[in-house]
Formats: sequence, C-alpha cells, structure tokens
Amino acid sequence: MKRGFDIFVAVVGLAVGWPVLLALALMVRLDSPGPAIHWSKRVGRGNRLFPMPKFRTMRTDTPDVATHLLEDPGRWITPLGRFLRRSSLDELPQLWSVLVGDMSLVGPRPALFNQDDLVALRTAAGVERLRPGVTGWAQINGRDELPIPDKVKLDAEYLARQSFGFDLAILAATARAAVTARGVSH
Repeated sequence: MKRGFDIFVAVVGLAVGWPVLLALALMVRLDSPGPAIHWSKRVGRGNRLFPMPKFRTMRTDTPDVATHLLEDPGRWITPLGRFLRRSSLDELPQLWSVLVGDMSLVGPRPALFNQDDLVALRTAAGVERLRPGVTGWAQINGRDELPIPDKVKLDAEYLARQSFGFDLAILAATARAAVTARGVSH
C-alpha cells in the first residue's frame, strides 16, 4: 500500500506540478550560474548509493559536504536558494526519486555519501532497511537542529511505529513545518 501511495502521489505531483517545477528551474538558472538541478550522491535502502535530485540552492563550487559542516554556510547559498530551502521547494524534484523507487514520501532522510557516522548508526539500528524519504519523523522533530544520534533515535522510532496512518500524520506535519520553515537553519 505504501509503495502504491508513493507512486500515485509522485505521478499526480509531477503531472500537476510540472509548471511550478519548470518555473522554479528557470528561476534557479537565472539566479546563479550552473544547472537548475543538483544531483546529490545519497545513501539509500540497504546502504546503496543513488543520485537524488534537488533544485540547486548552493553555488556550483561548494564543497560536497553537509551544509552544517561548511565553515560559513551563508557564503555558499544562492539568493534564491535561501527561499527554496526555507520553503522546502528545493525538495520537489525528489518526486522523481519516489517515482523510480529510490525514495518514499516518508522515511529517514537519505544521508550524504560521506556521512559515515550517520550511516553507521542507522545501520546499527536497522534503519538502513527502510527506503529513505522526502520527509520523515526526524524532519518534523527538529530537522537541521538535531544532533546525529537524536536523528537516528527518531529514525529507529519510525521503523518501529511505521504504518500508513503514521505516514499520513508525518506528511501533514511536514506541510505545516514547510509553511513556517520550522527547523531550517541554513
């Protein structure tokens, strides 16, 4: 049921939202040099790497690390990128990853390929069995503000509690958080 719901939402979202996606892509291209989409190397189900699309919010010469590890993150973020991140619109291209099965609408956010500490803790907790999500239990409970061990505890809690109803509650809370930009630090 979860996978069917994911496919349905991704197809409808892409079919209905393509004008918004196209407009955002054009805005990203006009805002700063480089491609509209950044393909980030992420860790997926079973710790397999996959390319995850996001609207580009950083300059093209930004080091490939988690934003919180940059010395001065604000220096790397494009003017439009700040808005895209705060509104979570940069995540919309991930509907493609949901459609092709690399991601789910709800699950633990996929780690960057070089976040070895996060990957190791998730593997120890059994969380690597889950398909990563566009949003997740940790995202609505702190997002960028959470230390990695706390994220993993929330991811493990999601693994234990997962159900279609819980996913719907997380999606509703995500919509509220996106509107208020709660938990976004960069």
